[in-house]
Amino acid sequence: MRVGVFDSGVGGLTVLKAIREKFPRIDLFYLGDTARVPYGTKSPDTVIRYSVECAEFLSEKSVDVLVVACNTASSYALETLTSMLTIPVLGVVEPGVRKALSLTKGRVGVIGTSATIRSEAYQHRLREAGVEVFSKACPLFVPLVEEGLVEGDITERVVEFYLKEFREKGIDTLILGCTHYPLLKNTIKNFLKGTEVVDSSDAVAEELSSLVEDEGQGAIELFFTDRSQNLEGLIELILGDRLKPEILSDWTHRV
Repeated sequence: MRVGVFDSGVGGLTVLKAIREKFPRIDLFYLGDTARVPYGTKSPDTVIRYSVECAEFLSEKSVDVLVVACNTASSYALETLTSMLTIPVLGVVEPGVRKALSLTKGRVGVIGTSATIRSEAYQHRLREAGVEVFSKACPLFVPLVEEGLVEGDITERVVEFYLKEFREKGIDTLILGCTHYPLLKNTIKNFLKGTEVVDSSDAVAEELSSLVEDEGQGAIELFFTDRSQNLEGLIELILGDRLKPEILSDWTHRV
């Protein structure tokens, strides 16, 4: 089996890692659009266009399933991608919502990029299920991760700045609506003690069980549209492997 995964940058490697841990033999192809990150500040039309280009690139790798690891792309482009491709397409929103609903007692928090929160993708589905929803964009979380600041005083202060109102509201479950955020999970859980924290990466890997069989060579190929700052360090931080990424130097010809 060949599974393609794309994200606006490096954060989607958290999804790739969760898939690899559950299905160690499938072949994985990852595209990080580091030349145009973040998607979270772009318009819906632009997010859809970028997502289509990423999907087309991975389709050329003859993948059997496409995973849209980017929460913003999942919020805006999933319907377009599903209609244009003949293979299954799985986003991160629905699996995350289903996981949260299985855990919550009725008060769910959602954090993500400005675009993801503005799209109401998570909030709408949660409210349909009858739970109380509190949401907040946390734009400083991504640069923290990109700088490797996943713990320590600075990270703790930023987490408190964004999430103190969630603690005051007494949420029982929190959805991490961005692929970078799982790297801050320990700091978040320490601040929101007793709160269930939903990592969409794990939820996606669970839902792939009905779409893939664990067979293949266990290969991983990583592609990025730009050699962004700290790229190799972030790959090693997330995957724990020294994998050499391929930089798509001619990507500008696609856009």
